[in-house]
Amino acid sequence: MSAVPPDGRAERGVERQGRPRAVGKDRNMDQKPIGVFDSGLGGLTTVRELIRLLPGEDIVYFGDTGRVPYGSRSKETIRKYARQDVAFLRTFDLKAIVIACGTVSTTALDLLARENPIPILGVVEPAARAAAQATRNHRIGLIGTQATIRSGAYERYITSALPEAQIFARPCPLFVPLVENGRFHRGDVVIETIVREYLSPIRDAGVDTLVLGCTHYPLLEEVIGDFMGPDVQLINAGAEGAREVVEKLRLSDALADRAEGTRRYFVSDRVEDFSRLASIFLRQDVTGDVTQVDIGQF
Repeated sequence: MSAVPPDGRAERGVERQGRPRAVGKDRNMDQKPIGVFDSGLGGLTTVRELIRLLPGEDIVYFGDTGRVPYGSRSKETIRKYARQDVAFLRTFDLKAIVIACGTVSTTALDLLARENPIPILGVVEPAARAAAQATRNHRIGLIGTQATIRSGAYERYITSALPEAQIFARPCPLFVPLVENGRFHRGDVVIETIVREYLSPIRDAGVDTLVLGCTHYPLLEEVIGDFMGPDVQLINAGAEGAREVVEKLRLSDALADRAEGTRRYFVSDRVEDFSRLASIFLRQDVTGDVTQVDIGQF
């Protein structure tokens, strides 16, 4: 089922960033929510950063928890799912949609941007730029889903910004299901063993920067950081994507004019499972704010 979208009104407003509102600006555009979607929980790392940077924005999040993970699917299936995710979010009157999913960003961003009249933003290009700026020795590690690594999108963006970069990429197909099942803590022998297996070749390559090319992976940041060591900078794709959204909205004068926004969460599978783990991702309680939808109807 789908819910009636919020009207975007707020009880009280604040001046945005100390700047006067543009003359003739459509106030309703500023007040519209931002839509965010992911294959499951990972996109909540982007939502968390958006809330931190833009507390006044209304956010509508959809996690396709019934079909996670996307990373092992075919290109055609990923695009089909992504179109359905966007179609659901478009039932709300949004000002922008954030693809908080590395797999969809590398596989369907251009397609979705062509098909929709509102801005569609991804997480890959901002993270690639951040990695190119961060590296000192030009040796950059990259981890992501099978579909993300197969696409070569990160490599294209990184080498466009830094032609001399050497990129050491590795798919990590078990990370997403492990994170979705809460296996991401220090001391968990399963995740620590998998991290060691996946990342040993990248660490041995002498990288000084590692792109966490899936928005699920920041939940593994402590375990990955422990293994890679303090001299390797980790690039959080979800956070970099959120910063890009902030900049785009500022440039288009589309920031909300309110003190505190609302957050609504929708999933395609059990609400209870999402609420429990989402509270960990967001570091705040989301119980009671989650609705299950039949994504197959879109």
